[in-house]
Amino acid sequence: MLSKVAEDLVGAIPPKGAVSKRWSMRILLAEDDGMVGEAVAQALRDAAYAIDWVTDGNSAVDAALAEPYDMALLDLGLPGLDGCEVLRRFRQMRHPLPVIILTARDGVDDRIEGLDLGADDYLVKPFEVRELLARMRAVLRRQGSGAAAILSNGAISLDPATYEVTFGAGVSCRLTAREFSLLRALLARPGTILSRMDLERHIYGWNEEVESNAVEFLIHAIRKKIGAAAIRNVRGVGWMVDRPS
Repeated sequence: MLSKVAEDLVGAIPPKGAVSKRWSMRILLAEDDGMVGEAVAQALRDAAYAIDWVTDGNSAVDAALAEPYDMALLDLGLPGLDGCEVLRRFRQMRHPLPVIILTARDGVDDRIEGLDLGADDYLVKPFEVRELLARMRAVLRRQGSGAAAILSNGAISLDPATYEVTFGAGVSCRLTAREFSLLRALLARPGTILSRMDLERHIYGWNEEVESNAVEFLIHAIRKKIGAAAIRNVRGVGWMVDRPS
């Protein structure tokens, strides 16, 4: 159970499986406060994001070099390298990484420094998860990631705003957060075979335990809802959805 401090920090955390406007991405969270980090990480997992959480600046830089994240959420008061130096190093990397600073530093000079160093947004603690999610969506739209409201290959359409998938003659149903994450990964690259490891990366963070048959279980659940032909298995390689016809 979250402490009152953590609850106040992130506001009302939506219950697991709750529906809001969101889409699945892999996020790097750099936060050294254990209660704050766990509260934010769990709230974003419940919002169908895959989260990797680190607690110091050096680990944040190492993680960003090793993994192609869609976004970083960065505290400024990190041990080792502070958040400003981490942000400087992020901006020296070849591929731009969208960054939202999450910090208790609410001075105008602090905000100006963070934005001038290259942060895409700046959110002062305490904040509500709803606002964080909205700011994340806005940054991703500006970056051209996840901007499309509906993902579709013609036969299947997935609405990130409602977790609803539409198929066949306009039949629709709602997916769980992890079913949504898996189907979104496939629909983002129709015609491309994704391996078990590829799909697990879109669904789970570093510290989340992945059961050996988790992907198969989720695919079976999705097929029960929208039909066995919706997701094709390429034996020994992975899974795919068809390209638009």
